[in-house]
Amino acid sequence: MSTRTPAVTVVGSINLDLIASSERLPTAGETIGGAALSEQPGGKGANQAAAAARLGGSARMVGAVGDDVSGRRMLDALAAAGVDTADVAVLPEPTGTALIVVDRDGENQIVVCPGVNSHLSLDAVQFGPEETVLCQLEVGLPVVLEAARRHTGYFVLNAAPAMDLPADLLERCDLVIVNESEYALIPALASAKLVAVTYGGDGSAILAHGRKVAEVPSAAVTVANTVGAGDAFCAALVLALRQGLDYAHALAVANAVGADAVGDPSSQPDLAQLGYYVKRAVSTEGAL
Repeated sequence: MSTRTPAVTVVGSINLDLIASSERLPTAGETIGGAALSEQPGGKGANQAAAAARLGGSARMVGAVGDDVSGRRMLDALAAAGVDTADVAVLPEPTGTALIVVDRDGENQIVVCPGVNSHLSLDAVQFGPEETVLCQLEVGLPVVLEAARRHTGYFVLNAAPAMDLPADLLERCDLVIVNESEYALIPALASAKLVAVTYGGDGSAILAHGRKVAEVPSAAVTVANTVGAGDAFCAALVLALRQGLDYAHALAVANAVGADAVGDPSSQPDLAQLGYYVKRAVSTEGAL
């Protein structure tokens, strides 16, 4: 395994998360009272960049925020996590916002108002061949396609939210990361080069051209918030694989990071360095 922590550039969304914590999730047309409201930095892209930086990676964020109070707060949060924000554009449109309801078991419902995320441009952004570029689908698909075309190195797509993906994009991906539901909603993933699938409390797996090549269970944890857990998993898996871990070890590391993330109420949880999770995964009996 390499001792050098890889450089990761995240191209994606930056949102203000407005989170209502309630006893349970409302049904259609139902109003629930007694919830507690909190505001947190979020967005799948920002969450992944913050996680990569906290895990010890050299993390750069390519995204956009509004020229408003929320935008300045999102930039401050990324910088505090150790993320390079030089390529985050400040534009006149409002900062993206996610409206989130979380129940006592950590399950959630999310509605995203993209705001300035819909205006992200890569015109002035440069990618180095040694970088790993990690994208999601909370920004426009044309931006993701452009990043895939312009970057010549290792390219990862967290295909969330799920949508039909062009064949040339899937062919370009060195790795696609999805949850179980997203995998079912994107049939083309069954033949993709390399796909990591998360199953919540049932662990995760890696499939190569549809064939399972590694599978690792999750540890039992107390759930506080699942909003940032998948993003922390993505960052950890990318760093672990790029540092040279085999598929099973990398999944075990990512599962351990995801477990810590669901126990933290923040969308951008505090995390230990990657090496801690590598040791923890190796020492956990039955993890590999």
